[in-house]
Amino acid sequence: MVNFFTAVAFAADEAPAPGGIGQFMSFAPLVILFVIFYFLLIRPQQKKAKEHKNMISKLEKGDVIVTSGGIHGTITGVAEDAATVEIAENVRVKVAKEHIIAKKKK
Repeated sequence: MVNFFTAVAFAADEAPAPGGIGQFMSFAPLVILFVIFYFLLIRPQQKKAKEHKNMISKLEKGDVIVTSGGIHGTITGVAEDAATVEIAENVRVKVAKEHIIAKKKK
């Protein structure tokens, strides 16, 4: 019985090495998956970040904004990295510019 198994093991040929096209076909699903992730996840996120950065750079006094915490207010002053926002009559808070998520229409 032992001779039978060893004979089968020695009789098996080696699998042929895949050619150039075979290697590409085994790698192609990874490339396709990356392309799908790029167009569905990465590109839209980069586009949204670019639009947000552009909106932040154009903030000016009098703009009505919404912060990431949900606070609505009017900008009364703009500094390099923060904005002063009036959230009620004579109530002003400083908000970091990156936490301003939207500019509302007046």
